[in-house]
Amino acid sequence: MLEGLFDIKNDRRLSVYLYRAGFGMWLMYLVLGAPALHLYKHYRQDCGMLCFVLMIFGFSASMVYDYFHHRDQYEVKKKWLFISYVILAGIIYFVEFRGHENSINLDWLLGLL
Repeated sequence: MLEGLFDIKNDRRLSVYLYRAGFGMWLMYLVLGAPALHLYKHYRQDCGMLCFVLMIFGFSASMVYDYFHHRDQYEVKKKWLFISYVILAGIIYFVEFRGHENSINLDWLLGLL
């Protein structure tokens, strides 16, 4: 029954299903932020993390398919994946850690260079 679904090299359906599930978790994340649902607010962070994980797995499955069938699209996605991770890391750093006493120590990174 599921043997065709998990052939991510030749079938794109799994990535589409993972994207849709991730989008559904993102919608749940938004809904759980409403004041009327304050009783379920403790599930909001879980929905956000699950959304992130499902979207990354869906994008990875999509990249595997594109690697074998659409090499030029794979190269473009690879570049944009790196750029989006750098932007996301910058946003997380400046929103969460900038100006706090528990900031991230990046001296180890300078030691590698």
